[in-house]
Amino acid sequence: MQIYEELVARGLIAQVTDEEEIKELINNGKAVFYIGFDPTADSLHVGHFMALCLMKRLQMAGNRPIALLGGGTGMIGDPTGKTDMRQMLTVEDINHNIECFKKQMSRFIEFGEDKAIMVNNADWLLNLNYIELLREVGPHFSVNRMLTAECYKQRMERGLSFLEFNYMIMQSYDFMELFNRYGCNMQFGGDDQWSNMLGGTELIRRKLGKDAYAMTINLLLNSEGKKMGKTESGAVWLDAEKTSPYEFFQYWRNVADADVIKCLKMLTFLPIEEIQAMESWQGSELNKAKEILAFELTQLIHGTEEAQKAKEASAALFAGGANTENMPTTVLAEEDFADGSIDILSLLVKAGMTTSKSEARRAVEQGGVSVNGEKVADVKAMYQKPAFGEEFILKKGKKSFMKICL
Repeated sequence: MQIYEELVARGLIAQVTDEEEIKELINNGKAVFYIGFDPTADSLHVGHFMALCLMKRLQMAGNRPIALLGGGTGMIGDPTGKTDMRQMLTVEDINHNIECFKKQMSRFIEFGEDKAIMVNNADWLLNLNYIELLREVGPHFSVNRMLTAECYKQRMERGLSFLEFNYMIMQSYDFMELFNRYGCNMQFGGDDQWSNMLGGTELIRRKLGKDAYAMTINLLLNSEGKKMGKTESGAVWLDAEKTSPYEFFQYWRNVADADVIKCLKMLTFLPIEEIQAMESWQGSELNKAKEILAFELTQLIHGTEEAQKAKEASAALFAGGANTENMPTTVLAEEDFADGSIDILSLLVKAGMTTSKSEARRAVEQGGVSVNGEKVADVKAMYQKPAFGEEFILKKGKKSFMKICL
Protein backbone atom coordinates (compact mmCIF):
# COMPACT_ATOMS: atom_id res chain seq x y z
CA MET A 1 0.00 0.00 0.00
CA GLN A 2 1.43 3.37 -1.04
CA ILE A 3 1.33 6.39 1.24
CA TYR A 4 -1.69 8.12 -0.35
CA GLU A 5 -3.74 4.95 -0.21
CA GLU A 6 -2.66 4.47 3.40
CA LEU A 7 -3.86 7.99 4.29
CA VAL A 8 -7.23 7.08 2.76
CA ALA A 9 -7.36 3.77 4.65
CA ARG A 10 -6.61 5.58 7.91
CA GLY A 11 -9.53 7.95 7.34
CA LEU A 12 -7.30 11.02 7.22
CA ILE A 13 -8.29 12.63 3.95
CA ALA A 14 -11.37 14.86 3.87
CA GLN A 15 -11.04 16.89 0.65
CA VAL A 16 -8.49 17.35 -2.12
CA THR A 17 -8.29 19.75 -5.06
CA ASP A 18 -6.93 17.26 -7.61
CA GLU A 19 -6.68 13.71 -6.35
CA GLU A 20 -4.67 12.24 -9.24
CA GLU A 21 -2.00 14.97 -9.12
CA ILE A 22 -1.79 14.85 -5.31
CA LYS A 23 -1.57 11.08 -5.33
CA GLU A 24 1.24 11.21 -7.91
CA LEU A 25 3.23 13.77 -5.90
CA ILE A 26 2.81 12.13 -2.51
CA ASN A 27 3.39 8.54 -3.63
CA ASN A 28 6.61 9.54 -5.41
CA GLY A 29 7.99 11.71 -2.61
CA LYS A 30 7.64 14.89 -4.69
CA ALA A 31 5.36 16.84 -2.38
CA VAL A 32 6.80 19.93 -0.72
CA PHE A 33 3.92 20.72 1.60
CA TYR A 34 3.20 23.11 4.40
CA ILE A 35 1.02 23.19 7.49
CA GLY A 36 0.56 26.42 9.43
CA PHE A 37 0.72 26.79 13.20
CA ASP A 38 -0.37 30.07 14.76
CA PRO A 39 1.55 30.61 18.04
CA THR A 40 -1.43 31.42 20.29
CA ALA A 41 0.06 29.67 23.36
CA ASP A 42 3.49 28.63 24.64
CA SER A 43 2.89 24.97 23.83
CA LEU A 44 1.45 22.87 21.05
CA HIS A 45 -1.62 20.89 22.12
CA VAL A 46 -3.40 17.71 21.10
CA GLY A 47 -5.28 19.65 18.44
CA HIS A 48 -1.93 20.09 16.63
CA PHE A 49 -1.00 16.45 17.15
CA MET A 50 -2.75 15.10 14.06
CA ALA A 51 -0.96 17.64 11.86
CA LEU A 52 2.40 16.64 13.36
CA CYS A 53 1.61 12.96 12.80
CA LEU A 54 0.72 13.65 9.18
CA MET A 55 3.96 15.59 8.66
CA LYS A 56 5.99 12.78 10.16
CA ARG A 57 4.15 10.14 8.14
CA LEU A 58 4.69 11.97 4.85
CA GLN A 59 8.31 12.77 5.66
CA MET A 60 8.95 9.05 6.23
CA ALA A 61 7.59 8.49 2.71
CA GLY A 62 10.15 10.89 1.22
CA ASN A 63 8.11 14.11 1.04
CA ARG A 64 9.36 17.42 2.43
CA PRO A 65 7.35 19.21 5.15
CA ILE A 66 7.39 22.93 5.83
CA ALA A 67 6.29 23.94 9.32
CA LEU A 68 5.01 27.49 8.93
CA LEU A 69 4.98 29.41 12.20
CA GLY A 70 2.49 32.25 12.14
CA GLY A 71 4.46 35.14 13.55
CA GLY A 72 2.51 37.37 11.16
CA THR A 73 -0.93 35.74 10.92
CA GLY A 74 -0.84 35.23 14.70
CA MET A 75 -1.19 38.99 15.01
CA ILE A 76 -4.52 38.87 13.15
CA GLY A 77 -6.22 35.69 14.32
CA ASP A 78 -8.07 33.06 12.32
CA PRO A 79 -11.86 33.45 12.70
CA THR A 80 -12.45 29.79 11.76
CA GLY A 81 -14.42 28.01 14.47
CA LYS A 82 -14.36 31.05 16.78
CA THR A 83 -17.47 32.70 18.20
CA ASP A 84 -15.65 35.86 19.25
CA MET A 85 -12.55 37.76 18.24
CA ARG A 86 -9.40 36.24 19.70
CA GLN A 87 -7.43 38.26 22.21
CA MET A 88 -4.51 39.99 20.53
CA LEU A 89 -1.03 38.89 21.56
CA THR A 90 2.00 41.15 21.90
CA VAL A 91 4.99 40.68 19.59
CA GLU A 92 6.98 39.48 22.61
CA ASP A 93 4.38 36.83 23.46
CA ILE A 94 4.23 35.63 19.86
CA ASN A 95 8.01 35.34 19.60
CA HIS A 96 8.20 33.47 22.91
CA ASN A 97 5.50 31.04 21.78
CA ILE A 98 7.30 30.48 18.48
CA GLU A 99 10.48 29.46 20.30
CA CYS A 100 8.47 26.98 22.37
CA PHE A 101 6.86 25.55 19.22
CA LYS A 102 10.26 25.15 17.57
CA LYS A 103 11.61 23.03 20.43
CA GLN A 104 8.57 20.78 20.49
CA MET A 105 8.43 20.29 16.71
CA SER A 106 12.13 19.50 16.53
CA ARG A 107 11.56 16.49 18.77
CA PHE A 108 8.99 15.15 16.36
CA ILE A 109 9.93 16.25 12.84
CA GLU A 110 13.42 15.92 11.33
CA PHE A 111 14.64 19.37 10.27
CA GLY A 112 17.81 20.17 8.37
CA GLU A 113 19.34 20.29 4.90
CA ASP A 114 17.13 18.39 2.43
CA LYS A 115 14.79 17.58 5.30
CA ALA A 116 11.91 19.53 6.87
CA ILE A 117 11.95 23.33 6.83
CA MET A 118 10.74 25.63 9.58
CA VAL A 119 9.85 29.20 8.60
CA ASN A 120 8.06 32.19 10.10
CA ASN A 121 5.58 34.14 7.98
CA ALA A 122 6.49 37.31 9.88
CA ASP A 123 9.57 37.34 7.61
CA TRP A 124 7.42 38.52 4.71
CA LEU A 125 4.05 39.61 6.13
CA LEU A 126 5.41 42.26 8.50
CA ASN A 127 7.23 44.03 5.69
CA LEU A 128 4.27 44.22 3.33
CA ASN A 129 3.22 47.63 2.05
CA TYR A 130 -0.56 47.92 2.35
CA ILE A 131 -1.15 49.64 -0.99
CA GLU A 132 1.20 47.20 -2.71
CA LEU A 133 -0.69 44.25 -1.21
CA LEU A 134 -4.05 45.65 -2.29
CA ARG A 135 -2.82 46.07 -5.86
CA GLU A 136 -0.97 42.76 -6.02
CA VAL A 137 -3.42 40.46 -4.26
CA GLY A 138 -6.72 42.33 -3.91
CA PRO A 139 -7.92 41.93 -7.52
CA HIS A 140 -7.77 38.13 -7.20
CA PHE A 141 -10.27 37.91 -4.31
CA SER A 142 -14.04 38.33 -4.64
CA VAL A 143 -15.64 39.71 -1.49
CA ASN A 144 -18.95 38.06 -2.45
CA ARG A 145 -17.22 34.70 -2.73
CA MET A 146 -15.28 35.17 0.50
CA LEU A 147 -18.50 35.85 2.40
CA THR A 148 -19.87 32.46 1.32
CA ALA A 149 -16.94 30.67 3.04
CA GLU A 150 -17.91 28.72 6.15
CA CYS A 151 -15.16 30.36 8.20
CA TYR A 152 -16.88 33.74 7.67
CA LYS A 153 -20.54 32.70 7.50
CA GLN A 154 -20.41 31.32 11.04
CA ARG A 155 -19.30 34.71 12.34
CA MET A 156 -21.48 37.08 10.34
CA GLU A 157 -24.34 37.19 12.83
CA ARG A 158 -22.10 37.79 15.85
CA GLY A 159 -19.85 40.20 14.02
CA LEU A 160 -16.70 39.73 11.97
CA SER A 161 -13.97 42.35 12.29
CA PHE A 162 -12.17 43.68 9.23
CA LEU A 163 -8.96 42.51 10.93
CA GLU A 164 -10.13 38.89 10.88
CA PHE A 165 -11.62 39.27 7.40
CA ASN A 166 -8.06 39.68 6.12
CA TYR A 167 -6.97 36.27 7.45
CA MET A 168 -7.86 34.37 4.27
CA ILE A 169 -5.83 36.81 2.20
CA MET A 170 -2.83 36.49 4.52
CA GLN A 171 -2.98 32.69 4.47
CA SER A 172 -3.29 32.69 0.69
CA TYR A 173 -0.33 35.04 0.41
CA ASP A 174 1.67 32.65 2.61
CA PHE A 175 1.10 29.82 0.14
CA MET A 176 2.24 31.97 -2.79
CA GLU A 177 5.33 33.10 -0.88
CA LEU A 178 6.25 29.52 0.07
CA PHE A 179 5.70 28.46 -3.55
CA ASN A 180 8.15 31.14 -4.73
CA ARG A 181 10.76 30.62 -2.01
CA TYR A 182 10.78 26.86 -1.47
CA GLY A 183 8.87 25.28 -4.34
CA CYS A 184 6.01 24.45 -1.97
CA ASN A 185 3.37 22.76 -4.13
CA MET A 186 0.84 21.62 -1.54
CA GLN A 187 -0.94 22.84 1.57
CA PHE A 188 -2.46 20.61 4.25
CA GLY A 189 -4.79 21.51 7.07
CA GLY A 190 -7.91 20.58 8.98
CA ASP A 191 -11.14 20.30 7.00
CA ASP A 192 -12.32 23.56 8.58
CA GLN A 193 -9.56 25.34 6.61
CA TRP A 194 -10.85 24.40 3.16
CA SER A 195 -11.95 27.90 2.12
CA ASN A 196 -8.67 29.49 3.20
CA MET A 197 -6.68 26.83 1.38
CA LEU A 198 -8.62 27.21 -1.86
CA GLY A 199 -7.80 30.92 -1.70
CA GLY A 200 -4.09 30.08 -1.80
CA THR A 201 -4.31 27.64 -4.71
CA GLU A 202 -6.42 30.15 -6.69
CA LEU A 203 -3.99 33.01 -5.98
CA ILE A 204 -1.03 30.97 -7.24
CA ARG A 205 -2.93 29.97 -10.37
CA ARG A 206 -4.11 33.53 -11.15
CA LYS A 207 -0.97 35.43 -10.14
CA LEU A 208 1.76 32.99 -11.21
CA GLY A 209 -0.01 30.88 -13.81
CA LYS A 210 1.14 27.75 -11.93
CA ASP A 211 -0.71 24.90 -10.24
CA ALA A 212 -0.59 24.14 -6.53
CA TYR A 213 -2.74 21.77 -4.54
CA ALA A 214 -4.59 21.57 -1.25
CA MET A 215 -5.66 18.65 0.90
CA THR A 216 -7.59 18.75 4.15
CA ILE A 217 -7.59 16.07 6.82
CA ASN A 218 -10.56 14.99 8.87
CA LEU A 219 -10.68 16.58 12.31
CA LEU A 220 -10.83 14.06 15.12
CA LEU A 221 -13.89 14.52 17.33
CA ASN A 222 -14.68 12.94 20.65
CA SER A 223 -18.07 11.39 21.39
CA GLU A 224 -19.48 14.73 22.59
CA GLY A 225 -18.73 16.38 19.27
CA LYS A 226 -16.04 18.69 20.62
CA LYS A 227 -12.69 19.14 18.96
CA MET A 228 -9.99 16.74 19.97
CA GLY A 229 -7.88 17.71 22.95
CA LYS A 230 -10.42 19.31 25.28
CA THR A 231 -11.10 18.14 28.82
CA GLU A 232 -13.06 19.51 31.77
CA SER A 233 -9.93 21.27 32.99
CA GLY A 234 -8.89 22.69 29.61
CA ALA A 235 -6.60 21.74 26.73
CA VAL A 236 -4.32 18.70 26.61
CA TRP A 237 -0.85 20.09 25.95
CA LEU A 238 2.24 18.43 24.49
CA ASP A 239 4.42 20.21 27.07
CA ALA A 240 5.01 17.90 30.04
CA GLU A 241 4.96 20.90 32.38
CA LYS A 242 1.40 21.73 31.31
CA THR A 243 0.05 18.19 30.85
CA SER A 244 2.06 15.48 32.56
CA PRO A 245 2.86 12.25 30.67
CA TYR A 246 0.44 10.48 33.03
CA GLU A 247 -2.38 12.95 32.26
CA PHE A 248 -1.59 12.68 28.55
CA PHE A 249 -1.74 8.88 28.80
CA GLN A 250 -5.03 9.05 30.73
CA TYR A 251 -6.61 11.32 28.13
CA TRP A 252 -6.10 8.69 25.45
CA ARG A 253 -6.87 5.79 27.82
CA ASN A 254 -10.30 7.33 28.33
CA VAL A 255 -11.36 8.03 24.75
CA ALA A 256 -14.88 6.89 23.88
CA ASP A 257 -15.28 3.30 22.68
CA ALA A 258 -16.54 4.61 19.34
CA ASP A 259 -13.37 6.67 18.80
CA VAL A 260 -10.54 4.32 19.78
CA ILE A 261 -10.06 2.57 16.41
CA LYS A 262 -10.35 5.89 14.58
CA CYS A 263 -7.64 7.37 16.82
CA LEU A 264 -5.38 4.35 16.33
CA LYS A 265 -5.68 4.70 12.56
CA MET A 266 -5.19 8.45 12.39
CA LEU A 267 -2.54 9.01 15.04
CA THR A 268 -0.39 5.93 15.59
CA PHE A 269 2.24 4.40 13.33
CA LEU A 270 1.07 0.84 13.95
CA PRO A 271 0.55 -1.11 10.70
CA ILE A 272 -2.93 -0.48 9.32
CA GLU A 273 -3.53 -4.24 9.08
CA GLU A 274 -2.86 -4.60 12.81
CA ILE A 275 -5.41 -1.89 13.60
CA GLN A 276 -8.00 -3.29 11.21
CA ALA A 277 -7.76 -6.58 13.10
CA MET A 278 -8.92 -4.70 16.23
CA GLU A 279 -12.12 -3.43 14.58
CA SER A 280 -14.06 -6.46 15.78
CA TRP A 281 -12.90 -6.08 19.39
CA GLN A 282 -15.59 -5.61 22.02
CA GLY A 283 -15.85 -5.11 25.78
CA SER A 284 -12.60 -5.68 27.65
CA GLU A 285 -10.74 -5.95 24.34
CA LEU A 286 -11.59 -2.30 23.67
CA ASN A 287 -9.90 -1.40 26.96
CA LYS A 288 -6.81 -3.18 25.68
CA ALA A 289 -7.03 -1.16 22.45
CA LYS A 290 -7.24 2.05 24.51
CA GLU A 291 -4.12 1.07 26.45
CA ILE A 292 -2.28 0.44 23.18
CA LEU A 293 -3.41 3.84 21.87
CA ALA A 294 -2.40 5.66 25.06
CA PHE A 295 1.02 3.99 25.19
CA GLU A 296 1.82 4.58 21.51
CA LEU A 297 0.95 8.28 21.63
CA THR A 298 2.59 8.96 24.99
CA GLN A 299 5.72 7.24 23.69
CA LEU A 300 5.70 9.45 20.58
CA ILE A 301 5.53 12.67 22.60
CA HIS A 302 7.28 11.86 25.88
CA GLY A 303 9.46 8.82 25.13
CA THR A 304 9.30 5.15 26.06
CA GLU A 305 10.35 5.55 29.69
CA GLU A 306 7.65 8.11 30.52
CA ALA A 307 5.06 6.09 28.60
CA GLN A 308 5.92 3.00 30.64
CA LYS A 309 5.64 4.93 33.91
CA ALA A 310 2.27 6.31 32.88
CA LYS A 311 1.08 2.86 31.90
CA GLU A 312 2.04 1.44 35.29
CA ALA A 313 0.31 4.29 37.12
CA SER A 314 -2.81 3.78 35.02
CA ALA A 315 -2.78 0.07 35.78
CA ALA A 316 -2.97 0.92 39.48
CA LEU A 317 -6.33 2.53 38.81
CA PHE A 318 -7.89 0.30 36.19
CA ALA A 319 -6.38 -3.12 36.84
CA GLY A 320 -5.49 -2.97 40.53
CA GLY A 321 -2.41 -4.35 42.19
CA ALA A 322 0.10 -2.02 40.53
CA ASN A 323 2.10 0.67 42.30
CA THR A 324 0.97 4.29 42.32
CA GLU A 325 4.46 5.79 42.30
CA ASN A 326 3.97 7.60 38.99
CA MET A 327 0.45 8.85 39.65
CA PRO A 328 -0.02 12.66 39.77
CA THR A 329 0.44 13.80 43.35
CA THR A 330 -0.73 16.73 45.42
CA VAL A 331 1.33 17.48 48.51
CA LEU A 332 -0.45 19.02 51.49
CA ALA A 333 1.35 21.62 53.61
CA GLU A 334 0.78 22.58 57.22
CA GLU A 335 -1.29 25.61 56.23
CA ASP A 336 -3.78 23.37 54.37
CA PHE A 337 -4.99 21.96 57.70
CA ALA A 338 -7.21 23.53 60.35
CA ASP A 339 -6.75 21.85 63.73
CA GLY A 340 -5.08 18.91 62.00
CA SER A 341 -7.95 18.29 59.54
CA ILE A 342 -8.96 19.18 56.01
CA ASP A 343 -12.44 18.90 54.52
CA ILE A 344 -13.29 17.13 51.27
CA LEU A 345 -14.24 20.34 49.44
CA SER A 346 -10.92 22.02 50.26
CA LEU A 347 -9.14 18.83 49.25
CA LEU A 348 -10.77 18.78 45.81
CA VAL A 349 -9.83 22.43 45.21
CA LYS A 350 -6.28 21.92 46.50
CA ALA A 351 -5.83 18.94 44.16
CA GLY A 352 -6.99 21.06 41.21
CA MET A 353 -9.89 18.70 40.53
CA THR A 354 -12.41 21.53 40.92
CA THR A 355 -11.96 25.26 40.55
CA SER A 356 -14.13 26.22 43.53
CA LYS A 357 -15.77 24.80 46.65
CA SER A 358 -19.22 25.21 45.09
CA GLU A 359 -18.12 23.03 42.16
CA ALA A 360 -16.62 20.56 44.63
CA ARG A 361 -19.90 20.48 46.57
CA ARG A 362 -21.84 19.63 43.42
CA ALA A 363 -19.40 16.84 42.57
CA VAL A 364 -19.87 15.26 46.01
CA GLU A 365 -23.66 15.70 46.00
CA GLN A 366 -23.86 14.06 42.58
CA GLY A 367 -21.95 11.03 43.85
CA GLY A 368 -18.90 11.62 41.72
CA VAL A 369 -16.21 11.71 44.42
CA SER A 370 -14.49 8.79 46.15
CA VAL A 371 -11.50 8.19 48.43
CA ASN A 372 -9.61 4.91 48.10
CA GLY A 373 -12.52 3.44 46.15
CA GLU A 374 -15.25 4.43 48.63
CA LYS A 375 -17.82 7.04 47.60
CA VAL A 376 -17.86 10.24 49.65
CA ALA A 377 -21.49 11.07 50.49
CA ASP A 378 -21.01 13.84 53.06
CA VAL A 379 -19.96 17.31 51.83
CA LYS A 380 -18.64 17.97 55.34
CA ALA A 381 -16.37 14.90 55.41
CA MET A 382 -13.10 15.64 57.24
CA TYR A 383 -9.72 13.91 57.03
CA GLN A 384 -7.06 13.93 59.74
CA LYS A 385 -3.33 14.15 59.02
CA PRO A 386 -2.68 10.43 59.71
CA ALA A 387 -4.98 9.53 56.80
CA PHE A 388 -2.41 10.91 54.39
CA GLY A 389 0.46 8.96 55.88
CA GLU A 390 -0.78 5.93 53.99
CA GLU A 391 -2.07 5.68 50.42
CA PHE A 392 -4.81 8.24 49.81
CA ILE A 393 -6.30 8.22 46.28
CA LEU A 394 -8.88 10.91 45.52
CA LYS A 395 -11.12 10.32 42.51
CA LYS A 396 -13.58 12.65 40.77
CA GLY A 397 -15.78 11.26 38.05
CA LYS A 398 -14.53 8.34 36.00
CA LYS A 399 -11.28 9.82 34.73
CA SER A 400 -9.76 12.17 37.29
CA PHE A 401 -7.44 10.69 39.95
CA MET A 402 -4.97 12.23 42.35
CA LYS A 403 -2.70 10.80 45.03
CA ILE A 404 -2.65 12.99 48.14
CA CYS A 405 0.23 12.97 50.61
CA LEU A 406 1.83 15.11 53.28
